[in-house]
Amino acid sequence: MPSAAALPRGTFSDEAARYFFRDDTVELKYHKMIADVFKSTVRGDTDWSVIPIENTIDGSVSLHTDWLVHEVELPIRAEWVFPAIQNLVGRAAELTPESGSDWDPSRIVKVISHPVAMAQCYEFLRSRIPHAELETLSSTAEAIRTVGDNPGQGWVAIGTKTAAADNGLDVLVEGVTDHDNNYTRFLLVGHRAYESASATRFKTSVLVTLPEDYPGALHQVLAAFSWRRINLSRIESRPTKKKLGSYYFWIDIDMSMDTVLLPAAIAEIEAIGCQVRILGSYPSFPFEG
Repeated sequence: MPSAAALPRGTFSDEAARYFFRDDTVELKYHKMIADVFKSTVRGDTDWSVIPIENTIDGSVSLHTDWLVHEVELPIRAEWVFPAIQNLVGRAAELTPESGSDWDPSRIVKVISHPVAMAQCYEFLRSRIPHAELETLSSTAEAIRTVGDNPGQGWVAIGTKTAAADNGLDVLVEGVTDHDNNYTRFLLVGHRAYESASATRFKTSVLVTLPEDYPGALHQVLAAFSWRRINLSRIESRPTKKKLGSYYFWIDIDMSMDTVLLPAAIAEIEAIGCQVRILGSYPSFPFEG
């Protein structure tokens, strides 16, 4: 049976993986740290890794990008989008006064979550629970588990409904994110190919490193795509980590390598002295919830 490594059960990575593989038989193997997710596939313990790479609100996940570029060589096999809808999770009975029929936000002592999830709910926390202490942990799943293991403390967490159900907790408030369009883009990376008959859109991701002291090099790179009318859906500069002021460009291209135009554009870019690394050419799936 094929297998995929992901962050712990109850995280959005877990929910996104289950959504993506809903029509496939794939075993999910969970790891607490993203480094262990990558290493599981590098070692061959799993066929793929599920990697959150970009979020509507917070942008690119720099740590995960750097792992793909500097630490491992795992081809991108697919990408998909999944909504990251955060929920306030706790014990309603613990927060409900004896004389009341509903839980009371003023009885909350501490809110626990992943720092990114916490930031995505800033306005909700400020307006509804401004008095509560905030504590961050390595994942939303761990935060909810911590609340589950500490009854009677007045603690709540921000995270998924899956993790709430797994730990016997209540969803106190659904959808506490400050923006309704909070979506996360996930990559499936690994040495095993991923096939899907339903794919209608394809993308290619490349790394381009410019030659040093070459005025207009980036303009020439973009021109190679422009005059061929090749659409770029994302371009981001990141440090090469070799010296200060040295950068590479991660470029997402709305086209498969199985075309005439894209290989020709890449050949033109290499001809002006740029280094090009193809990270993957893969199917891209929008969210269809």
